[in-house]
Amino acid sequence: MNSTVPNLSRRNILAGALGLGVMITTAACGGGSSDGSDADAAGYAEPAADTKAKLTFGLWDQTQVKALQANIDAFNQKYPGIEVAITVTPFADYWTKLQTQATSNTMPDLFWMNGPNFQLYAGGKKIDPITDVVKAGAIDPKNYPSALAALYSLDDTQYGVPKDMDTIGVWINTELFTKAKVDLPSEDWTWDDFQSTAKAISAALKKDGIYGGAGGMDGQTTYYNTIFEAGGTVVQDGKSGYNSSQSQAGLQFWADLIASGGSPTMAQLTDTTADQWFTSGKLAMYWGGSWFRAALAGTDLEKSIKVLPLPKGAAQATVIHGVAPMVAANSKNKQAAHALQAYLVSQEAQQALGEAGSVIPAFTGTQDAFTKSMPDADLQVFLDAVSYAKPLPVSANTAAWNALEAKLLPDAFSGSKPVATVTADLASQMDAALAKE
Repeated sequence: MNSTVPNLSRRNILAGALGLGVMITTAACGGGSSDGSDADAAGYAEPAADTKAKLTFGLWDQTQVKALQANIDAFNQKYPGIEVAITVTPFADYWTKLQTQATSNTMPDLFWMNGPNFQLYAGGKKIDPITDVVKAGAIDPKNYPSALAALYSLDDTQYGVPKDMDTIGVWINTELFTKAKVDLPSEDWTWDDFQSTAKAISAALKKDGIYGGAGGMDGQTTYYNTIFEAGGTVVQDGKSGYNSSQSQAGLQFWADLIASGGSPTMAQLTDTTADQWFTSGKLAMYWGGSWFRAALAGTDLEKSIKVLPLPKGAAQATVIHGVAPMVAANSKNKQAAHALQAYLVSQEAQQALGEAGSVIPAFTGTQDAFTKSMPDADLQVFLDAVSYAKPLPVSANTAAWNALEAKLLPDAFSGSKPVATVTADLASQMDAALAKE
């Protein structure tokens, strides 16, 4: 992500992902002592107020830096001697950089982790567990949505808890609806309603290069949701769910949208992602996460924004996920790093994060502040979606089949190949990758 037009995807279609799998396997089998959990062995104790340490903190979203810096400033009220240097790496490069750092044992003391990558790094002994931090009472996993806390547990060991949570909704630019003379949909809209609305807006505003909707290759915000809404699966019990009629229906939704002219083409979306179409005022409806609010705050678009639930397919569904701050296993300042980790996921810090409006905080009871941060947009939609949310699909080496999705699915969305043909190939290759985990 960058500070101008951020690519706000939380998923990791990244270069070098398979190489990371090799690195992790080597690290796990090599038994290097620098990768071990000496903090757990020594136990965790809250640092003294006069503790001095210099911590590095790696993350990928520039739009959250202001709110996080406020958290750190509050942390420094108690620990003035713990200096924290934030490094922001755009999401497209974040995982490649972290892989290199993990290989050379130069990871930041604290860094953001997501579900798709967690098992690789935890399994490779690159993350320090919070076992003793929990025992000391500094973090209680029960304060967070159980599905998200469980996402950061491996072999009954907890490595962190989410600082935030996100669901997916449809961000609406009401000004473009007015310009196209198209009525706003109701909250109980369906797939057919979305398709017809997108097509109508695209036709009405074609001369301006404006589209009604947009597909793309971010499964978390687009096709995972429609797969779930069609009753399909992405991965279950170690097997691909792509080669099923339900999952195919979820993918066909996007192929139909592009074929109708309701969305930019796949070539156009490769050059300019859907979130960039929306922030530039060229897209009326964007399927995006709750985190997208940070990209709209204070812009000219903010006054025209409304959020609707995802249109309903055979069922109502949305993907849920959350990012967690983790401590590097080889950090030389583990006690200080764990203290900052614990503060960032505390009720106090989460409340402040929600009031800043950058994300939905994960700590139970702190979410209302987020919905009030853009009162006219109806951000409550994202909280209501938790009741029908499904966890982001992951496995031990998610990146391996993410790469297959990135390689094969564009042909299905563009219409170059039938969805059924693409999904049969994808499922076969994905099963082979899953069998190696």
